[in-house]
Amino acid sequence: QVQLVESGGGLVQAGGSLRLSCAASGATFSNYAMGWFRQAPGKEREFVAAISWRSGGPTNYADSVKGRFTISRDNAKSTVYLQMNSLKPEDTAVYYCAAVYRVRWFQQMDWGQYDYRGQGTQVTVSS
Repeated sequence: QVQLVESGGGLVQAGGSLRLSCAASGATFSNYAMGWFRQAPGKEREFVAAISWRSGGPTNYADSVKGRFTISRDNAKSTVYLQMNSLKPEDTAVYYCAAVYRVRWFQQMDWGQYDYRGQGTQVTVSS
């Protein structure tokens, strides 16, 4: 079992930055691809970013966040990060991190592939 705990959400003005963290425990973190997803009120959950379990492996980003968000991982700390810059009001959502064991890169964008999910952290961007 993998336990995931997100942190770093909050209220920020448009144009600002936040860094989300997701600390994992309960398994060998380096074996898991990690993803960030978000869900805004009244909307479907959507993919944000993912990072491969392979060292130097690919990252994936939703078109809406490319160039603004960066996903990274620190296997020594069993933590995945989402650096969010140039935030927009439309980025407001609950952000979830998720973990899946050793999937191929194109499977990293599919919420249904993930075995473990965090409880979510709220990000609110004011205009």
